[in-house]
Amino acid sequence: MHLMLWRPMRRFPPERIVCLTEETVETLYLLGEQDRIVGVSGYAVRPPQVRREKPRVSAFTSADIPKILALAPDLVLTFSDLQAGIVSDLIRAGIAVHAFNHRDVAGILAMIRTVGALVDARDKAEALALGYENRLARVAAQARGQARLRVYFEEWDEPLISGIGWVCDLIDIAGGNDVFPNLARQPAAKDRIVAPEAVLEAAPEVILASWCGKKVVPSRIAGRSGWSAIPAVVNGRIVEIKSPLILQPGPAALTDGLDAILQALGHPLLDDDPYPLTPALGIAAAPWRLTERHRTQLLKVPDEGWIEGTRLDARSLEVLVRRGWIRRAHADPLGRARRDGYQRTEAARLALGITTAPP
Repeated sequence: MHLMLWRPMRRFPPERIVCLTEETVETLYLLGEQDRIVGVSGYAVRPPQVRREKPRVSAFTSADIPKILALAPDLVLTFSDLQAGIVSDLIRAGIAVHAFNHRDVAGILAMIRTVGALVDARDKAEALALGYENRLARVAAQARGQARLRVYFEEWDEPLISGIGWVCDLIDIAGGNDVFPNLARQPAAKDRIVAPEAVLEAAPEVILASWCGKKVVPSRIAGRSGWSAIPAVVNGRIVEIKSPLILQPGPAALTDGLDAILQALGHPLLDDDPYPLTPALGIAAAPWRLTERHRTQLLKVPDEGWIEGTRLDARSLEVLVRRGWIRRAHADPLGRARRDGYQRTEAARLALGITTAPP
């Protein structure tokens, strides 16, 4: 019986994946690799169809180990030291586990690329991450012309816990100043506990709150002793951001979470968002819009073999490489080294709408 539970990851890419947190679920859907998912966290709500498509096998700090084992996963994806006990149980049962432990925006982007590598979808993951990087850069550039307001982010109310690293990063990108930036670099919530007096002294102009899934009550925040003097309370700028948008370190935070911060600060959203959501699917569209100029250049590049970079428009070549649509071809069909050759990636095929596999 116990021998049958021993399932090291013998297949690559893994065909049966269990995700014990939300962000890896959403990432796999965005990569078009959702068919590999056989079990998810009960907190997974993005995209909406995940709740009806995938069985739930865990909360956050607890999991139904027998149910997970019954799904015979090739790989289980987890997050942080808070799931260390679950990881230990799964490893003892012979299950392959990858534990993420990122706490900032750079870590979110690395997670996306790592998930792509784990399912052999590197090109798609690179294009996805580059799309987010471009979006973040554009938001930051646009925010430079806005007033930088002091922001207090409250992750929990009893005791008061300030925002984690990626939240601090997003506040900065959106054009605000986190009033507790040093605490944001502490990975453990217990190390981000703040005294009410410290918030009063920081005098935030905006208070953002997301109580780990619990409903935020602005009147309770405003009614704390002495807080009536805080500018955010005086001006009624206490804003709840739903936890699935901001407290999962994944795509949601980089899109809807960031937009919620922008709106709370009174800063404009991007006029021409390079990474719009697709409401009908509940998932993101391709991160880049393909211009006619780039399409023309991209159609010159083969899926197999190579084309010399000198045959492409120099400006377009730079863009196509940066967006992950083409990559260097290190050898021609005869095996000869090519330092100036390029070929199309899977991300380019998706952008062009090519659905058939290359011969």
